[in-house]
Amino acid sequence: MKKSIDDTKYLENLVSEGEHQQQDFKYKVMDAVKLARSVSAFANTDGGRLLIGVRDDGHLSGVRSEEEIFMMHAAAWKYCRPESAIRFETMHAGGKTIVVATIPPCAKKPVFALDEQGKRHAYIRRKDENIVASPVHLEIWRQEQSRNGTFTTIADDEHRLMEALEEMPHISLNRLVRLSKVNRRKTISILAKLCRFGLVEMEYTDHQFLFSSK
Repeated sequence: MKKSIDDTKYLENLVSEGEHQQQDFKYKVMDAVKLARSVSAFANTDGGRLLIGVRDDGHLSGVRSEEEIFMMHAAAWKYCRPESAIRFETMHAGGKTIVVATIPPCAKKPVFALDEQGKRHAYIRRKDENIVASPVHLEIWRQEQSRNGTFTTIADDEHRLMEALEEMPHISLNRLVRLSKVNRRKTISILAKLCRFGLVEMEYTDHQFLFSSK
């Protein structure tokens, strides 16, 4: 960790940006499992930083104990699979200690966060929220890693899905399965291909992912 005499101006500039797709404030670290969700979300999206010891309103409250710093390390290396390449910097402003955790985007997605039962969940970052990745995200990442999912000819199932998307834009995965009568597993695989090739758009609205043809 880096220690500086005073980083007030630098931290004030960061805080002035507010919370956004690549920045999140954490008042205190009470649970490494919850912190791992933020690490997963940043790693699976565009990367970002956590300002730990900063309240939601931007007030610099500071990190109060070495235990909190220990939990930050645990979040990155114990509760993320694979381990995230997170970097911690300790900064000082107005007598307060602020920890800046920088998480780069992962080249081989997904990075999973483990929950209290040891189950794996991947997260993505949308604006200032950490959201559980959809099955389509997981399939996109799988296809990108395996170099599968190329189109040669458009088969019947692809036609049926695309027709359903034209008939009802902004449709959820479950409704698309019912409307197209293509089984769920194949629908996820096809949607992942269509999204990768820019033929379908996936957006997060009203706490769900919706799909539309472009």
